[in-house]
Amino acid sequence: MTATTATTAPAGSEAADAPAAEGPALAAPAAPGTAASIDPFSLAAAGPAAEPVVLACEQILNLLPHRYPFALVDRVVAYEPGRLAVAIKNVSVNEPQFQGHFPGRPLMPGVLIVEAMAQVGGLIVTQMPDLPKGLFVFAGIDGVRFRRPVVPGDQLRITCELLSLKRKRFGKVRAQATVAGELVCSGELLFSLVD
Repeated sequence: MTATTATTAPAGSEAADAPAAEGPALAAPAAPGTAASIDPFSLAAAGPAAEPVVLACEQILNLLPHRYPFALVDRVVAYEPGRLAVAIKNVSVNEPQFQGHFPGRPLMPGVLIVEAMAQVGGLIVTQMPDLPKGLFVFAGIDGVRFRRPVVPGDQLRITCELLSLKRKRFGKVRAQATVAGELVCSGELLFSLVD
């Protein structure tokens, strides 16, 4: 189960001071066809060449409650609190799940791919103003499909977009994970705030 703590980065912290212009144009919705009207899921197909790091692993650890071995987000390359996040998960043969899943043919478990997507979704809400303090956890998983295996050496590129937030307690994100531009997993993740 994933859990995300709703917090606001303190003023003067790197996360709070990160200028929005560092990543792709992610400002308020613009007219279709303009440079500012970027589909967040088209960002998922972009390659890693010269991507800016919007949030480094140290900043992510300040925003999410997950720790090793369940901290599954290495860096964020595009981020708009309350709207979307695009993040990277580097898959290494040294991760503990590969000892038993599967000896001689290591495959990243699908539940960990979904967990990584949920953690990226959690980053969207961690700095939203006016959210009550608490822990966001899974409330449901809709339409998740796996398209290809993920193996050590792959780099998961995870894109999540907030679809809805109701009563500041229940939310839904659209998520997808790709490797080298090829779709690995996609679906909708639901979460709720527990006191």
